Amino acid sequence: MNELDKKINECFAGLVVRKDLVKEVKGNAIVPTFVLEYLLGQYCASDDDDTIRSGIDMVKSILAEHYVHRNEANLTRSLIKERGHHKVIDKIQVSLNDKKDVYEAEFSNLGLKEVLVDSDTIKAHPKLLVNGVWCIADLEYEPSEDKKVSPWILDTLKPIQLSSFDMNLYLEQRKKFSSEEWMDLLMQSIGFNPEHFSNRGKLLQLARLIPFCERNYNLIELGPKGTGKSHIYSEFSPHGMLLSGGEVTVPKLFVNNSNGRIGLVGYWDAVAFDEFAGKSKRVDKALVDILKGYMANKTFSRGIEALGAEASLAFVGNTQHNVPFMLKHTDLFDELPDKYRDSAFLDRLYYYIPGWEVEIIRGEMFSSGYGFVVDYLAEVLRSFRDVDFSDRIGKYFTVSSDISTRDRDAIRKTFSGLMKILHPTGEALKEEAEEILKFALEGRKRVKDQMIRIDHTFPQVHFGYKDNASGKDFTVTTLEEREYPRHYYQNIELEDQVVPSEVLQAKAETVPEMVIEEPVAKVAEKKEEGLKEHQEVYEEGQKGVSYDLLFGPYLAGASEITVTDPYIRAYFQIRNMMEFLETVARFKAPEDEVKVRLITCPDDFNSAQQQDNLDRLSDAMQTVGIDFSWEYDVKGTIHARHIVTDTGWKIDIDRGLDIFQKFDMNDGLAITNRMQEYRQCKRFEVTYRQKMK
Repeated sequence: MNELDKKINECFAGLVVRKDLVKEVKGNAIVPTFVLEYLLGQYCASDDDDTIRSGIDMVKSILAEHYVHRNEANLTRSLIKERGHHKVIDKIQVSLNDKKDVYEAEFSNLGLKEVLVDSDTIKAHPKLLVNGVWCIADLEYEPSEDKKVSPWILDTLKPIQLSSFDMNLYLEQRKKFSSEEWMDLLMQSIGFNPEHFSNRGKLLQLARLIPFCERNYNLIELGPKGTGKSHIYSEFSPHGMLLSGGEVTVPKLFVNNSNGRIGLVGYWDAVAFDEFAGKSKRVDKALVDILKGYMANKTFSRGIEALGAEASLAFVGNTQHNVPFMLKHTDLFDELPDKYRDSAFLDRLYYYIPGWEVEIIRGEMFSSGYGFVVDYLAEVLRSFRDVDFSDRIGKYFTVSSDISTRDRDAIRKTFSGLMKILHPTGEALKEEAEEILKFALEGRKRVKDQMIRIDHTFPQVHFGYKDNASGKDFTVTTLEEREYPRHYYQNIELEDQVVPSEVLQAKAETVPEMVIEEPVAKVAEKKEEGLKEHQEVYEEGQKGVSYDLLFGPYLAGASEITVTDPYIRAYFQIRNMMEFLETVARFKAPEDEVKVRLITCPDDFNSAQQQDNLDRLSDAMQTVGIDFSWEYDVKGTIHARHIVTDTGWKIDIDRGLDIFQKFDMNDGLAITNRMQEYRQCKRFEVTYRQKMK
């Protein structure tokens, strides 16, 4: 265990589990993660190897004996008949047979129907009436002379979820973790290795939890396949329900007017619509209308009666086109069916998670560290639905007065939700609160800006905030706004009456020209405009950045270049150096030779490998007219990272060459492996200064 895992076990003994155990015990059982972790939490919530091994054996034994596999359903039914009773783990749904005046259960995997259930069980567990609940149930077989009477009887039932927890313990133990440690604990709790995610990447993943801790929160996430959009709603919590796109109907979601039965929103904390995108999908306009009313007012009607509900809604779907294509031709809601591309519906969405920023899930991204038993974390988040942290914004900041009431409500609910997840005590440092506020503003801005593309009658809104202490105003932009400004503002430029020219100018000043699809053109543009002293700031998660764009024009014509970077040690850092030399090769004439000198520091743990890699790099560069040499700063006095050319330029870059987030270097077919401009960046600053030659 690393230090974080030790701390997790020390502070939350008995409430955490090693996340790789889920795969070990699951086998071919098609069962949600929260069911498996419920069992692991009973027997494997320890850091002792012997306890874990015996616990795994116990869980495997329980699954083998009691979990019902569909292909073995007949065998299990026979076992119950011969024994008279038997415990099973299955998903159970109950319905009222009004002709017989009895409740009857249906067991999903066991394939049984018309299993008698007493009224007290239904009163204790009303969710059984809506879409079913995973349970450990004691099933009896009592044959009757009356062949019309079912021999199957549900004796006892226990939903697989935590019965109680100590909130005070949770809050007190949170204080022992730094914000970074706590975020990593949460990432491990939802099954991911935090080392493979940037800070922004972690925020995007954890934002998916907001519907579980905020009442009536409306979230949308659209992006490529394979990014885990629906996983959190199907596997994470017993209080969430995932519906496939074709299953959504008014009676199922809200109310069945024929029998008066309340739908899913009356029973579940979060209801997610999977496969929500798809232009060709047939959509019931009545459903859209009632959704709009519920999302705005938290109510729906049953005949003449208005009913309230607290379920949050999440809409997840796949995109078929990349971001610049959508911005150029339509908008970021391009994939939605026409009836949902309604500004009144979209205006009720509080946050748009940019699914294109979320990496496709790879095997190494899963965690083998310790995290909360997901059922425990689900109960914690559920208890926070009664808490509101939105007022914490005012402690440090004031949201722009231009923002409408609906925009403001969306921002406040997102801020409150993330505060509950990241800072459950309600206390956050100023910079931590600012990060959450900017994140909340950005997600709502993404919704609003795309609505304006669809419906020009909506006014432009300045999404920003003021620092209460300094009085300084800040403008918030989205990453796609920074990466593709030409496409992002094309409708605004064409419709000049929509936005005053001074607003356009203000926006242009806040957005650096950084366009992914034209890196070569942008480099040429820089050269034509002439090089000048300036500073640029790039945000975390931003794309469209490459060494060619950052350095190329400033390296052209140089015969000697010195790179000072103390962190060219590990393999990925030496690969960065290689890619920098590739840029040098592209920006020199074929007949020219360029000397490139690297000043770095030795690797304390594997200097021999470091030297070998640098020597190999030197040999490789000889063939392209680059004389690459390197030396150690043996005194260990260098800290700043910069590039100096004999043409008089000094480029200070606070992260050195290490500006990209992790990507799969081993996948030779991945576009991020071949083209830098498609990688996500870390946040960094670069300053260009002219020195005396």
